Amino acid sequence: MKKKIAYRSQCPISTALDIFGDKWTLLVVRDLLFNEKKTYGEFLNSEEKIATNILADRLALLEMTGIISREKHPDNKLKILYRLTAKGIDLIPVLVEVIAWSEKYHEVHPYAKKFAKQLKKDKEGVVKELFESAMKK
Repeated sequence: MKKKIAYRSQCPISTALDIFGDKWTLLVVRDLLFNEKKTYGEFLNSEEKIATNILADRLALLEMTGIISREKHPDNKLKILYRLTAKGIDLIPVLVEVIAWSEKYHEVHPYAKKFAKQLKKDKEGVVKELFESAMKK
Protein backbone atom coordinates (compact mmCIF):
# COMPACT_ATOMS: atom_id res chain seq x y z
CA MET A 1 0.00 0.00 0.00
CA LYS A 2 2.98 2.35 0.23
CA LYS A 3 2.77 3.60 -3.34
CA LYS A 4 3.71 7.14 -4.31
CA ILE A 5 1.65 9.94 -5.70
CA ALA A 6 2.44 11.02 -9.23
CA TYR A 7 2.58 14.77 -8.70
CA ARG A 8 1.60 16.74 -11.79
CA SER A 9 4.31 19.34 -11.25
CA GLN A 10 6.54 20.87 -8.61
CA CYS A 11 4.21 23.85 -8.19
CA PRO A 12 3.36 23.97 -4.45
CA ILE A 13 -0.33 24.65 -5.14
CA SER A 14 -0.53 21.79 -7.62
CA THR A 15 1.30 19.44 -5.24
CA ALA A 16 -1.07 20.28 -2.38
CA LEU A 17 -4.09 19.85 -4.65
CA ASP A 18 -2.79 16.43 -5.71
CA ILE A 19 -3.21 15.43 -2.06
CA PHE A 20 -6.29 17.30 -0.84
CA GLY A 21 -7.79 18.94 -3.90
CA ASP A 22 -11.02 16.96 -3.97
CA LYS A 23 -14.23 17.56 -2.06
CA TRP A 24 -13.64 14.87 0.58
CA THR A 25 -10.07 14.83 1.85
CA LEU A 26 -10.11 18.04 3.87
CA LEU A 27 -13.44 16.97 5.37
CA VAL A 28 -11.72 13.91 6.83
CA VAL A 29 -9.01 16.20 8.24
CA ARG A 30 -11.76 18.53 9.54
CA ASP A 31 -13.49 15.63 11.28
CA LEU A 32 -10.25 14.55 12.94
CA LEU A 33 -9.44 18.07 14.08
CA PHE A 34 -12.75 19.67 14.97
CA ASN A 35 -15.21 16.80 15.42
CA GLU A 36 -12.91 14.36 17.23
CA LYS A 37 -13.81 11.51 14.90
CA LYS A 38 -11.26 8.72 14.92
CA THR A 39 -12.79 5.61 13.35
CA TYR A 40 -14.01 4.63 9.90
CA GLY A 41 -17.59 4.36 11.16
CA GLU A 42 -17.47 7.82 12.73
CA PHE A 43 -16.32 9.33 9.42
CA LEU A 44 -19.17 7.56 7.61
CA ASN A 45 -21.64 9.28 9.93
CA SER A 46 -20.56 12.77 8.85
CA GLU A 47 -23.27 15.07 7.58
CA GLU A 48 -21.88 14.99 4.02
CA LYS A 49 -22.46 11.21 3.69
CA ILE A 50 -19.21 10.09 2.07
CA ALA A 51 -19.39 6.78 0.19
CA THR A 52 -17.49 3.87 1.73
CA ASN A 53 -15.17 3.40 -1.26
CA ILE A 54 -14.30 7.12 -1.34
CA LEU A 55 -13.66 7.19 2.42
CA ALA A 56 -11.37 4.15 2.21
CA ASP A 57 -9.47 5.76 -0.66
CA ARG A 58 -9.07 9.11 1.12
CA LEU A 59 -7.92 7.49 4.37
CA ALA A 60 -5.33 5.48 2.41
CA LEU A 61 -4.17 8.63 0.60
CA LEU A 62 -3.88 10.62 3.81
CA GLU A 63 -1.92 7.80 5.44
CA MET A 64 0.31 7.32 2.41
CA THR A 65 1.17 11.04 2.38
CA GLY A 66 1.88 11.12 6.11
CA ILE A 67 -1.03 13.38 7.06
CA ILE A 68 -2.68 10.74 9.25
CA SER A 69 -1.53 7.63 11.03
CA ARG A 70 -3.47 4.58 12.02
CA GLU A 71 -3.28 2.37 15.04
CA LYS A 72 -5.23 -0.51 16.51
CA HIS A 73 -8.11 0.42 18.78
CA PRO A 74 -7.20 -0.53 22.36
CA ASP A 75 -10.69 -1.87 23.10
CA ASN A 76 -11.62 -3.49 19.79
CA LYS A 77 -9.18 -5.43 17.60
CA LEU A 78 -11.40 -4.94 14.55
CA LYS A 79 -11.36 -1.14 14.72
CA ILE A 80 -8.63 1.21 13.58
CA LEU A 81 -8.03 4.62 15.13
CA TYR A 82 -6.90 7.43 12.84
CA ARG A 83 -4.92 10.42 14.11
CA LEU A 84 -3.43 13.50 12.55
CA THR A 85 0.35 13.47 12.33
CA ALA A 86 2.45 16.61 12.76
CA LYS A 87 2.14 17.06 9.00
CA GLY A 88 -1.65 16.87 9.28
CA ILE A 89 -1.73 19.22 12.25
CA ASP A 90 0.20 21.72 10.15
CA LEU A 91 -2.93 22.00 7.97
CA ILE A 92 -4.68 23.93 10.77
CA PRO A 93 -3.92 27.37 9.30
CA VAL A 94 -5.23 26.20 5.90
CA LEU A 95 -8.51 25.02 7.42
CA VAL A 96 -8.82 28.20 9.49
CA GLU A 97 -8.42 30.37 6.39
CA VAL A 98 -10.93 28.27 4.43
CA ILE A 99 -13.46 28.66 7.27
CA ALA A 100 -12.89 32.42 7.46
CA TRP A 101 -13.21 32.83 3.69
CA SER A 102 -16.30 30.66 3.46
CA GLU A 103 -18.01 32.45 6.36
CA LYS A 104 -17.29 35.79 4.71
CA TYR A 105 -18.84 34.88 1.36
CA HIS A 106 -21.36 32.09 2.03
CA GLU A 107 -24.12 31.05 4.38
CA VAL A 108 -22.51 28.70 6.91
CA HIS A 109 -23.44 26.72 9.99
CA PRO A 110 -23.89 28.77 13.20
CA TYR A 111 -20.82 27.02 14.68
CA ALA A 112 -18.75 28.32 11.78
CA LYS A 113 -20.13 31.84 12.32
CA LYS A 114 -19.16 31.66 16.00
CA PHE A 115 -15.71 30.31 15.10
CA ALA A 116 -15.17 33.06 12.50
CA LYS A 117 -16.12 35.65 15.10
CA GLN A 118 -13.42 34.25 17.39
CA LEU A 119 -10.94 34.39 14.51
CA LYS A 120 -11.69 38.06 13.91
CA LYS A 121 -10.94 38.81 17.57
CA ASP A 122 -7.80 36.69 17.97
CA LYS A 123 -6.81 34.51 14.99
CA GLU A 124 -3.31 33.87 16.35
CA GLY A 125 -4.67 32.75 19.72
CA VAL A 126 -7.30 30.49 18.15
CA VAL A 127 -4.73 28.85 15.87
CA LYS A 128 -2.35 28.36 18.79
CA GLU A 129 -5.13 26.76 20.83
CA LEU A 130 -6.02 24.43 17.95
CA PHE A 131 -2.37 23.36 17.60
CA GLU A 132 -2.09 22.68 21.32
CA SER A 133 -5.33 20.71 21.38
CA ALA A 134 -4.38 18.67 18.30
CA MET A 135 -0.98 17.77 19.75
CA LYS A 136 -2.69 16.30 22.84
CA LYS A 137 -4.94 13.97 20.82
